[in-house]
Amino acid sequence: MEAAFDVAGLVGHRYRADDFYEVGREKIREYARAVQDFHPAHWSEDAAGELGYAGLIAPTTFISTAAMLANRRLLETVMTGYDMFVQTDQVFEMYKPILTGDQLVSDVELASVRRIAGKDLLTITNTFIDQTGDIVQVMHTTVVGITSEDVSADISDTIGRVIMSGLEVTSRTAVAAADGLSVANPDPDNAPRLSQISRTRVPRTATRFDDIAVGDELPARTMRLTRGDLVNYAGVSGDANPIHWHDEVAALAGLPDVIAHGMLTMGLGAGFVTGWLGDPGAMIRYAVRLSNYTVIETTSAGSVEFTGRIKSVDAASKTAVVVIVAKSAGRKVFGLATADVRLA
Repeated sequence: MEAAFDVAGLVGHRYRADDFYEVGREKIREYARAVQDFHPAHWSEDAAGELGYAGLIAPTTFISTAAMLANRRLLETVMTGYDMFVQTDQVFEMYKPILTGDQLVSDVELASVRRIAGKDLLTITNTFIDQTGDIVQVMHTTVVGITSEDVSADISDTIGRVIMSGLEVTSRTAVAAADGLSVANPDPDNAPRLSQISRTRVPRTATRFDDIAVGDELPARTMRLTRGDLVNYAGVSGDANPIHWHDEVAALAGLPDVIAHGMLTMGLGAGFVTGWLGDPGAMIRYAVRLSNYTVIETTSAGSVEFTGRIKSVDAASKTAVVVIVAKSAGRKVFGLATADVRLA
């Protein structure tokens, strides 16, 4: 297969996105609504200020919206041997809270390619740098490259009939604007600095470190998802893949029905943890391996049930690792999910 033959040689391909992504006040609220995260610090400047933030703080997985734009050039002009991508693993490393007005630029790199069970697993790393030159977040996304051999031959034509108008024009414009920004090799003397704010600021969590112990369980939470929620998330996040909202495309892709975005279920899970913490900026790492679909039928809403427990604690840094379990219709959606958190 051409893609499998060529893609390994592209490991290390990197570039810097041609424009910055400005974090908007209403976009934070829009995204928080899409992932059903109603922590006041995402909605009210006063509430955010009480936690020490100078503006609304973005939800944990918000940065994925900027990554969708930054990665489009890689997916559509470099990794061209695939018909679609299916997400399997995601890691967020948080170094500095993302706030209203931040201007973020992403360095994009195809970090690795692995061949497992006849499929290519590709890991893309996004390094986000703000207007001060600080690295604020690093995001690692692992996807499976799907070719025409893996899905119905009719899927491309069907997607062409139902995909959002103007999407291809927008993509071509973005790629044209990026011409000349080829592989980036940053000057080490002017390299971005890895911020330590998220690891040094005093968190203002509702839960205190002295009050937790290994084995403690977080209050369980069940969240409801409808087809409308999936359509809304697709629009807010920029993930227009019709397997998340169109029955025919989902069937041609070999899916049992329309499925929720993996990043949507991750967003729900992140809010589950930060709601317990009481301070959204107190999560410093979030890693999820997806193991199953969240199927959303036309006739009824679906749901995702979240539970969590403290796996380990570190008294020196007042940090803990939380293991998160997500289930939908009795099936585990997360194969392994952990959140590293800091506590007051």
